[in-house]
Amino acid sequence: MSILNVEHLTHGFGDRAIFQDVSFRLLKGEHIGLVGANGEGKSTFMNIITGHLMPDEGRIEWAKNVRVGYLDQHTVLTAGQTVRTVLSSAFDFLYELETRMNEICDKMGEMEPEELDKAMEELGTIQELLDVHDFYMIDSKVEEVARALGLVDIGLERDVTELSGGQRTKVLLGKLLLEKPDILLLDEPTNYLDAEHIAWLTRYLQEYENAFILISHDIPFLNSVVNLIYHMDNRTLSRYVGDYDKFQEVYAMKKSQLEAAYNRQQQEIAELKDFVARNKARVSTRNMAMSRQKKLDKMDVIELAAEKPKPEFHFKEARTPGRILFETKDLVIGYEEPLSSPLNLTVERGSKIVLTGANGIGKTTLLKSLLGLIPPLSGSVTQGDYLEIGYFEQEMSGDGDRTCLEEFWAEFPSLTQYEVRSALAKCGLTTKHIESKVRVLSGGEQAKVRLCKLLGRPSNILLLDEPTNHLDVDAKAELKRALTDYKGSLLMVCHEPDFYAGLASAVWDCSKWTTKIF
Repeated sequence: MSILNVEHLTHGFGDRAIFQDVSFRLLKGEHIGLVGANGEGKSTFMNIITGHLMPDEGRIEWAKNVRVGYLDQHTVLTAGQTVRTVLSSAFDFLYELETRMNEICDKMGEMEPEELDKAMEELGTIQELLDVHDFYMIDSKVEEVARALGLVDIGLERDVTELSGGQRTKVLLGKLLLEKPDILLLDEPTNYLDAEHIAWLTRYLQEYENAFILISHDIPFLNSVVNLIYHMDNRTLSRYVGDYDKFQEVYAMKKSQLEAAYNRQQQEIAELKDFVARNKARVSTRNMAMSRQKKLDKMDVIELAAEKPKPEFHFKEARTPGRILFETKDLVIGYEEPLSSPLNLTVERGSKIVLTGANGIGKTTLLKSLLGLIPPLSGSVTQGDYLEIGYFEQEMSGDGDRTCLEEFWAEFPSLTQYEVRSALAKCGLTTKHIESKVRVLSGGEQAKVRLCKLLGRPSNILLLDEPTNHLDVDAKAELKRALTDYKGSLLMVCHEPDFYAGLASAVWDCSKWTTKIF
C-alpha cells in the first residue's frame, strides 16, 4: 500500500535548481535512508513532502488519514514549556478527541433517536482511537520514553530553553516517538546524541513496524536500520535495495559502466566525424558520409554528471607553543549549578584528546571554560604561552542574513574577492553556494563555511565542538585526514568512534567527572 506519492517534482532557489522532474513512492513498512552530499536538497525534500515548502512544480499526495511525525534539524522550542509539557503535547489530538467525546455525552439526553445513533457511532470510533493510542496510559508512556532517552535525569519540569542542543533533540525525538505516527521523517536524528542514546534509537528503529525516511551521514547507524537507500544526486532521486554499503557497491558499479559506455561512444563519435570530414566532398563516398552524419544526428549522446567539488581542508600551523597548553586547578564548571567535581587537568603540546559522554554533562561548558568564555564556579584555568587557538562552535551564531562570501570576507577583509572565493571553493562550496545567504544553506554547507573560517587563521591548538555534525561522508573523511596531518594539538567533543579512531591520542570520558549523570 502506497503511503506517499511524489510525481514530477521540480524545485529550486533562485537560479539554483535542486530537483528536476523527481518522482518517489513510499510503501507501508519501508525503512528508507535518504543520502547525498551536503546541499543536494535532502532537508528541502522533507520540507516539501511535509507541506512546509511549496514546490515549483509537481504533485505530492499522502494516503488518507496518515499521521506524519517529522524531526526537523531546525525546530525551535518555546520558552516557558517544560520537558513534560512538550512530551505530553504528543497527545494533543487525543485530548481534543476526549473533549469532543465529553461534548457528545453532554448533549445525548436532548438528541432524537436518529441523531443518537450517529452520536453512538462517533463515540465508538473516538473510544477506539483513544484505546489504540494508549490514552489512559499517557503519564506512564511519557515516563517510559523520557527514561529511555535520559530525560528523567535532566528533569521533566525543566524549561526547554535551558537545555543543550543534544537535550533539545532528545525532547523532540521523545515527543515524536510518543505520537506513534504512521510514518517517521527523521532529519539527522543522531546529531548531538551520545553513543548510549544512538544505540537506543537504533534498537527502536530496528523494531519499528511503520515506515520511516531517515536522513543521516552516520554510516554505521544507517547500515543498521534501513533496507532501502534513495540517493539524491544532480537533481535526481535513485532507488537502491539494501543498506548503505550495498548502495555504494552498486552505485560504483553503475558509475563505472556509464563511464565505460561514455568512452566507447566518444570514440565512435570521433571516428564517425573523422569519416564524414574526409569523405563528404568526394562524389564516390558522399552517400556513405551522409549516412554516418545521420547516425551522428540521431545518436542519444551519453552525458556524465559534473564531478562534485571535493572539499580540501588544510589547517595553517602557528608557532610552537609552550609544553603545557591548559592546566586546571580544582576547576568546577557550570552556570548556576556545578556540572563537575573539582577538575585537575593538563593538556600538553602534541596531544589529540577527544571528550565523550552523555549530553548535558558539561563537555561544551568545559571547552568554553578553558577558553575563558565562561567563568569557573570555583578553581582556576591557566593557559600556556604562545597559544594560537582555533575554536569551532556547535552551532552557527548570527542570523545568517549575509552571503557566504560576505560572511567570510567580514572576518578576512584584507583578502581579495578571488582569494575569498578560492578559500570557500576549496571547502567544497560551489559558486551558487558562495553567493547564497548563509541561512538558506543546509546544515552541512553552513558547517563548511565555519570550517573555512577556522582554516583561514594559523593555530597551534584546535578546540572543536562536534565538528562532524551535518557533514557528508566525503567532508568527514577529508576532515579526519586534515586533523591527522595537523601538527598542532587537538581537544575535540565527538560522539562518533569511527571518526576519532586512529586520530585521538587519548579519550576522556567526561561522565567520570560530572555531577549529573544523564
